[in-house]
Amino acid sequence: MEHKLRETLEREIKLTAGPRFRFPNLSGDPLVPRVFTSTYYETTDHRLAKCGITLRRRVEHKKGLWQLKLPSGPARLELEIRGGPFSPPEVFKDLLLALLRGKALLPVAKLRTQRTGVRVQNVEGALADVVLDRVVVLDKGRTLQRFSEIEIELVSGDETILTQIEAALRSAGAQDGDPRPKIFKALELSFDKERSEVPPLAPPVDHLKVKLQNQVAEILLHDPGTRFGKDPEELHQMRVATRRYRALLRAARPLLAIEWGDNLRAEIGWLGGILGQVRDYDVLLQHLYAEATSLPTPDRQAFERVLAVLETQRSIARGAMLDALRSGRYLHLLNQLEDATHHPSVGLSHVSLQDIAIKEFKKLRRAIDKKSSECSDQDLHLIRIQAKRARYAAELAETAVGKPATRFIRQAKILQDLLGEHQDAVVTEQRLRELIRTSRGVKAAFAVGQVVERLRARRRRLRETFPQQWGKLKKRAREAWPQPPSKSPGF
Repeated sequence: MEHKLRETLEREIKLTAGPRFRFPNLSGDPLVPRVFTSTYYETTDHRLAKCGITLRRRVEHKKGLWQLKLPSGPARLELEIRGGPFSPPEVFKDLLLALLRGKALLPVAKLRTQRTGVRVQNVEGALADVVLDRVVVLDKGRTLQRFSEIEIELVSGDETILTQIEAALRSAGAQDGDPRPKIFKALELSFDKERSEVPPLAPPVDHLKVKLQNQVAEILLHDPGTRFGKDPEELHQMRVATRRYRALLRAARPLLAIEWGDNLRAEIGWLGGILGQVRDYDVLLQHLYAEATSLPTPDRQAFERVLAVLETQRSIARGAMLDALRSGRYLHLLNQLEDATHHPSVGLSHVSLQDIAIKEFKKLRRAIDKKSSECSDQDLHLIRIQAKRARYAAELAETAVGKPATRFIRQAKILQDLLGEHQDAVVTEQRLRELIRTSRGVKAAFAVGQVVERLRARRRRLRETFPQQWGKLKKRAREAWPQPPSKSPGF
């Protein structure tokens, strides 16, 4: 029998009960006391825990419940399937495919939890559950460890209620809690969310290795959410990490064996292209649905019928993406990327990271200097690509250069985002024109025309902003890099 997958976005605060803690008088109803056991599954090298993921089978009143918790920004996405055998459901193993890559999921800890608490409410309904968990870590019936924690989990409404309840609990004796999942405490695991850094004077290749390592970690972190497909931000962040990894290889080309680096860039470019097809639809549809809200009702309805075509195309692209993420080619690429973070094939060059960053900025400056006072849409698109390359090269040198490079990176991102928004408007108009050719409805054509006019107005505003942001970036470049840029015409 197939069971339905249930999903919940879990937003919570964890505290610990101090020696004088007593439950304060919170407005609400007591929760029914519960006792349940949770068996946690992991790989032998803790691949899930390194990404902040937990997988467990909870048993309560002899009924089983599989739970998979994935990071989702400041919250966690909890997926549940009732029942099932004593092995993880296939749907969960599919979501974890990139992390596992053939590694077995094994039971690594068993916890018994006694839970009491209260559901905080107001006149509008339930706000949050406040629970006290007393946890026992078991091993073949023996008690290995005991600990307790207080959880405040949002049920509905604004997250400010969590901080209000937290203040009341602290007044009643609660203290700072351990934010780690229970399994981390049971196994005494600690994976710092901050990425590794290297000393400023370390060899350039050491800086590169850490930057690449950080991007692989981001790819793996967002892979399950990308597969699940409910939050577009997961795909966005996975694609960003993929593109940044490729851009870092490109920027560091003088340091690397050319054939090795180019082959790896080509392969990760394939992955970026697969992810990009779906991401481009996400951005396009997000913009167009936002535009549709300001149209009169009849025009909006006609316009949304046009968008239905894009939704179908996105579904097809997503299916192709999932096929690629399940392929041996992708899993092999992940192995390659991880290996490259530890053992990059280094060339004989002794170029510094600062030299690399200066070179990329010079390319950006030349790309702008050689243009006339009015750039074409394609010119601005190419400038955006070069701005991105200059930014990533600066990121590679950031630890060695310090705050001036950080300020340059921040301003480069502003310029890149501005040009990206301009390009989005260009691409959106092109896609709308393609769609309207296949539509015979006059109302749809009229609605599309209104949206196109707004897109063009947005592009004009962005073009007017460009010279100011470019001027700020040149200033940051003079601070970060020893060779000042020359003057260039405005746009």
